[in-house]
Amino acid sequence: MSDQPATPLLAGRHAARDRRTVGWAAAGLTAAGLLAGLTVAPPDAIQGQAQRLMYLHVPAAWTAYLAFFAVLIASGGVLIWADPRWDRAARAAAELGLAATAVAFLAGSLWGRLAWGVWWAWDPRIVSTVAMFLVYAAQLTVRRAYGERRAAWLGVAGFVIVPVAHFSVVWFRSLHQPATILAPRTAPPIDGLMLTALVICVLAATVTAGWLFLCRLAVLERRAGVPEVTSRRARVRP
Repeated sequence: MSDQPATPLLAGRHAARDRRTVGWAAAGLTAAGLLAGLTVAPPDAIQGQAQRLMYLHVPAAWTAYLAFFAVLIASGGVLIWADPRWDRAARAAAELGLAATAVAFLAGSLWGRLAWGVWWAWDPRIVSTVAMFLVYAAQLTVRRAYGERRAAWLGVAGFVIVPVAHFSVVWFRSLHQPATILAPRTAPPIDGLMLTALVICVLAATVTAGWLFLCRLAVLERRAGVPEVTSRRARVRP
């Protein structure tokens, strides 16, 4: 058994129950997002039903950005405090970000095939997304081969690719339309029902990502031998 302290999010007596609660919330929001994206929101006037892939593609991309921001924060914690809890958080966030990037890329490729007629194009958004995936895959590889501190440096420096991936549609000529929500303009040009469905899907992806992060972190702590605090029922003596 390790004498390492547990991560505060996982150390409470009700941590497992709280994770289940977050999981049920994620499931409910996902169901609402599916209903809104597939039935309530109208199809696009130009792209038709293919546009519904937006309700998967955009939330997955947002989740990747959020996860890689968590890698930035956790990697900074590793460099400042050299605490293994920060390293485990950085690892869990990087794995989550890579999975989300893969989902965003696959959904985007299918969307591109339906809208543009091609699976791949040398587009700034596509190329920068692939570069983002490779940076964080390298970060996990460096952690395994050279240790957590060098991986933390890459986790901090590598975050520069995230704004490049997002704003590439603004900075360069691109097949992609400008960003729908996080765009540098006052109002997103999108139908109200589409926007509502997209917001629900983004919220569902965010809560689901939080749940997956906590579950993965709990697994990493068990592997590290960190003792888990469990709840105990009070016994009433006669």
